[in-house]
Amino acid sequence: MKNININTHITVFESQSELPVADQELVEAAKEACLKAYAPYSSFNVGAAIRLANGVIIKGNNQENAAYPSGLCAERVAMFYANSSYPDVAVLGIAVIAMNDDGVIKNPIAPCGSCRQVLLETELRMKQEFYTLLIGATEVYKIDSSAALLPLSFTGEGLKRKKP
Repeated sequence: MKNININTHITVFESQSELPVADQELVEAAKEACLKAYAPYSSFNVGAAIRLANGVIIKGNNQENAAYPSGLCAERVAMFYANSSYPDVAVLGIAVIAMNDDGVIKNPIAPCGSCRQVLLETELRMKQEFYTLLIGATEVYKIDSSAALLPLSFTGEGLKRKKP
């Protein structure tokens, strides 16, 4: 028997003003996206903003549907748009924020498992890690890679077939 320890390094900023100016801009873009979310059933709006290597910022927000599984998370809305519009441009970073009727959620929220898989797949596709900013009302978490968000991840390696 052996034990495996999994550690994730998270940098915690006590306010958004501690972030570099470029990251503050990304946070503001995520807030703008969050305010436009379509969440009439949960009143839990989520916004995401992605900075690409060419300087473009892509925004996305959650889109709910009365048939709950038919909705889509903000992170995937933004990432799928980025990957479809700029398929050869690497992602530098993503910011994620959530609000309810009381305003920005106190503690930063993390992407769901499906979103984490999509973020990781984008890193693998571009062969470049990118950081994630998780924004709360009082703190911002910075995680250096999507692999750190999804330990013991599925990379698709087992899906490759050997040629006969």
